[in-house]
Amino acid sequence: MVTSRMRNTYKEGLRFEEATVAKILVIDDEPNVQTLLDMRLRQQGYDVLFADNGWKGLQLYRQEHPHVVVLDLKMPELDGVTVLREIRSVDLAQPVIIFTGDTAPETERQVRALGVSEFIVKGSSMKLLVDTLKGILTPAILAMGGSIVIETLAS
Repeated sequence: MVTSRMRNTYKEGLRFEEATVAKILVIDDEPNVQTLLDMRLRQQGYDVLFADNGWKGLQLYRQEHPHVVVLDLKMPELDGVTVLREIRSVDLAQPVIIFTGDTAPETERQVRALGVSEFIVKGSSMKLLVDTLKGILTPAILAMGGSIVIETLAS
């Protein structure tokens, strides 16, 4: 379900009106990563939810039905691969972006086999994550009847 809300952002002479606000669930146990993602994703106009472990992440996933999940793999209590398997057991199409420090090729093969949208190594450009989210969300929002309008303001 898409949350409808009108918002205007004025930046560099442009006005952006978004009729649809995407909901992103970030499941990551690192406070610094949460703070960085909170700042960057909210700047992009997204509603962002956070869980600091896999159990809380699954609970929020079931309650909130996010448009995209950003998932770390190495977490206490319940690791990201197990969380991904649980998500896949109820929704094979749910967009999931792995955002992790685990660079082992076998780990990447394992999660790609479970159908992740993208595998991004922490420390990569934050722009890569933002661009990946836009690439996933823009077509999905438009397909659900939402709109994204960009207008140039008069000087």
